[in-house]
Formats: sequence, structure tokens, C-alpha cells
Amino acid sequence: MELIQKQGLNEITEENAVKRACEGDPEAFSYIYEHYVSRIYSYIFYRIGSEADAEDITSRVFYRAFGHIGNYVDKGVPFSAWLYRIAHNLIANWHRDSHRRKEVPLEDQLELPSHSDHPERALEKSQEMELLLVGIRQLSPDRQQLLILKFVEDYSNAEIGDIMGKSEGAIKSLYHRALIALREEMAKIGYQSEM
Repeated sequence: MELIQKQGLNEITEENAVKRACEGDPEAFSYIYEHYVSRIYSYIFYRIGSEADAEDITSRVFYRAFGHIGNYVDKGVPFSAWLYRIAHNLIANWHRDSHRRKEVPLEDQLELPSHSDHPERALEKSQEMELLLVGIRQLSPDRQQLLILKFVEDYSNAEIGDIMGKSEGAIKSLYHRALIALREEMAKIGYQSEM
């Protein structure tokens, strides 16, 4: 980061870090990595459910991005859309190549209860989260991606549209269909709520 500031980038922004990284500045890419690694990891983890595999795929996302940053072309959408697209493609490859079932071991999702939670309520919340993840993983990859970007990453419909390469209207429609499909999946596994 010091190197970036020495080279005339007083205020580091995504735009100037991306520009410098495209020109071969590894310190600028380091800033990009630090800025996005936790969000990309979360996105991947919620799509596949395995910490070890999510760590591996996250590292491959940034390895691939670093190797191809010189080919990046700014198309007027946030740089993060490019990273999420790489992650999306690697997740698709992971599912295709591994033929793994979309399950999350219960121990990966258990949250330790806070002092104010009763153990019964903490267990109930953990079980609800597990069922919700099972339901989400039954949806199509586009619907999974949308729900994760919306509720985990807290992106707006416009930002999700940029990442997924769809219009804001298409995202609203996909969101509506995704919630209906999730409600149906949750009913199939015996969970009734007021979604």
C-alpha cells in the first residue's frame, strides 16, 4: 500500500487500484485482494458449504484474476462484477467436476450461543439456518447467486444486475421467482414459515 501512495495515488480507490493493477503493479492488486477477499469467500462458501473448498476456490479466483488482470476491460460496471463472474465460473466447475451433493455439515453452521440466548433458542436458530441453506442449495445457480448477493452481501438490485449481467428489472423478476421457488423447496423439506 505504501508503494501505491508513493506512486502518486494519494487516495486509494477501487478505480485507481484497478488501473495500476492492470499496468502490473502487484501492490495495487494487493489492495484489491484485501478489499474483496472476505466478500468473495462468503459468496463462495454460501454456494458450496465447505470451508476448505471455499478457501481453495477463493484463492483460485484471485490467482486467476491476478493472471488475467492485464486483460480486464472496464465496461462501466464495478470491478467486483468481474471477480464475482470468475467466482461464479469456478463454482460451476466445482459442481460439475466434483459431483458433490450440496450439503453443509452441521458442525460448520453451529453458532455458539451468546450469553443472552437460551441454549434451546440457539439450537433452534441453528437448525433453521441449516434447513434454509438446504433449501437454497436446491435452487438453480442463478437463484442461489441472487439470494446470496441480496441477503449475505447486501447488494442492491442494480448492483446485482451488474454482477450477473442482467437488467434491474430482470433481477426483480428473478428475485420474485427465487423466493417462490425457495418457499416451495422449504415446504418439501417440511419447513413452514411466513416467508
